Amino acid sequence: MTREQIKDFIPHREPMILVDKIEIDENDVAHASYHVTGKEFFLQGHFPGHPVVPGVILCEMMAQACALLIGDDLKGRTPFYAGIEGAKFKSSVFPGDTFETTARIINKRGMIYFTEASGYVDGRLCVKSRLSFALVDNDKLEDRIQ
Repeated sequence: MTREQIKDFIPHREPMILVDKIEIDENDVAHASYHVTGKEFFLQGHFPGHPVVPGVILCEMMAQACALLIGDDLKGRTPFYAGIEGAKFKSSVFPGDTFETTARIINKRGMIYFTEASGYVDGRLCVKSRLSFALVDNDKLEDRIQ
């Protein structure tokens, strides 16, 4: 899927859409990527003279790839984090890097999904974690625009 096709599934939009492309293989494993340009909002002050992608953003990149695994159950719903377990940060991600996520669903209970994901740059493990999501029907969300 391309970035535009991804927008048909997840509600994220610029500047928070953090998947450029994704493929889901025959074993239901997601392989996603995001190229860090250096112009992202989260690099503007993190850190001056030594920009590093924040760990929470790496988790979000993986989470968006995990959400895309949910497929049709995601239509008409918004995924909200239910948990981040066992996150381990092994290596930094910098401007110019292409962050590659590998993710899979490990369990499902109702509209709660449990996943595991790992993120790499050039084959080097940068982060891994178990992530869980609750899907909430869009018609149950309150409009919070101010």
